[in-house]
Amino acid sequence: MVADLLLQALVIIVVIITFLFMYKIPQKYISKYRATSSNSSALRARRHFIAGAQLLSKSRSSRDLSAAKLAVEEADKAIELDPRDAASHILKSLALEMLGLKTAAIKAIDAALSPLAVKSLEDDEKGDALYKRAELRVGVSGEERVDEAVLSDLIESVKLKGDNVKAFMLLGECYERKEMNEKAMEAYESAIRVDSDHKGAREALNRLGESR
Repeated sequence: MVADLLLQALVIIVVIITFLFMYKIPQKYISKYRATSSNSSALRARRHFIAGAQLLSKSRSSRDLSAAKLAVEEADKAIELDPRDAASHILKSLALEMLGLKTAAIKAIDAALSPLAVKSLEDDEKGDALYKRAELRVGVSGEERVDEAVLSDLIESVKLKGDNVKAFMLLGECYERKEMNEKAMEAYESAIRVDSDHKGAREALNRLGESR
């Protein structure tokens, strides 16, 4: 019985990793799934997570919002079984974002980064989650203003994961909106250090250089 459960857990882990790689759902958020377990609640939570991830992929590929709603339901079931796993909270956030419910998506990311769940994330995984929360907050607040919480998330994000070009770019854009051009240039330069061919970062540096 135990051997069967362990084999089932291993199969689930392989399916999750393969699926997340194929459909670009941040696979870094599944750190807990790297270890096998005979715990039935954990296995059931994983099944719901897989089902939710599949539904989210379907929603993204076909623009089927009903699939995104079902993905939220599956994420909620996984969270009920294992609220300490940040991966399910992040899955819920991505599905809510797909539905255009950005405020609710932020709350789901908040749960992933809460003391209850954040311990399941490694540093680079936490960096990804912080970037996602900042991106969502910018979407809610609009381009005309930048909350300090957004800057705080982005600064911490790039400290934890120094190869996230998108985080450096968003950080640069936020600094520009606050008219902190020197800081913005530093962020864009960091983006280029990660990706020397990044067109957006080079254009931003040229624009800021001309305005000096």
